[in-house]
Amino acid sequence: MSGPVLRPLSLGEILDVSFGLYRNLFLPLVVVALVTRAVPLAVSVYVQSSGGMFTNLPLYLGSVILDVVLAAIAAAASTFIVSESYMGRRLTAGDAFRRSTPFVGRLIALGILTGLVVMLGFLLLIIPGIILACGLALATPAMVIESLGSSTEAMGRSWALTRNFRGKIFVALLVVGVLMYLPFIALGGIAAVSLGAGGVSGSGAFVGITGLAALLSSLIWPLFYCVLTVAYYDLRVRKEAFDLEILAAGLAKT
Repeated sequence: MSGPVLRPLSLGEILDVSFGLYRNLFLPLVVVALVTRAVPLAVSVYVQSSGGMFTNLPLYLGSVILDVVLAAIAAAASTFIVSESYMGRRLTAGDAFRRSTPFVGRLIALGILTGLVVMLGFLLLIIPGIILACGLALATPAMVIESLGSSTEAMGRSWALTRNFRGKIFVALLVVGVLMYLPFIALGGIAAVSLGAGGVSGSGAFVGITGLAALLSSLIWPLFYCVLTVAYYDLRVRKEAFDLEILAAGLAKT
């Protein structure tokens, strides 16, 4: 396992390193994604194919709660895997799941609070919402990697780290967002052609396309954590001399 890239990175380098981590860690990251997405995805497809959420409201609400819990586990486990690899160590998916368990409640609270703050920002003519979203984007890696005890502490940490670099975070996340939505665009085109040809029923095509697009997005989603984790370490190097801290720790062991 190679050592960490502990130096200030340009935007292109952040994306390049993130894609490299995604390729190298594809198997454990996909295991995390599939384990945490399989049941919610299956329930969602069933609900859509059997009349929609109002026809199966209890099942739908249960799947939403389960999805929130599993999403928190996925966020912590994926961040742990990427962080350990970036620092020159390896972590299995099983170990990542075990380490993520104590963070579930905190990450759910963080997601709710961050979502409310960002939504309020978007109500104030969109731009404040974008600034808030980029400023709070590193709250999850900060909470997980530094084992912070509260949502507000993680949000404050992210806000401080991203100061003067939120435009860079925005562009990096925009690239990942475009990749996330490409499956929906491509499969939407396929669905339109299929329906136009009269080969598939409307409801069957909708369910099939929705399920496949969600599965493909789940496979791409770990790249999001790669970008956030690399950006987190980049800003710690820039603002806190984290590279010198690691170097000093290594010298102390020799």
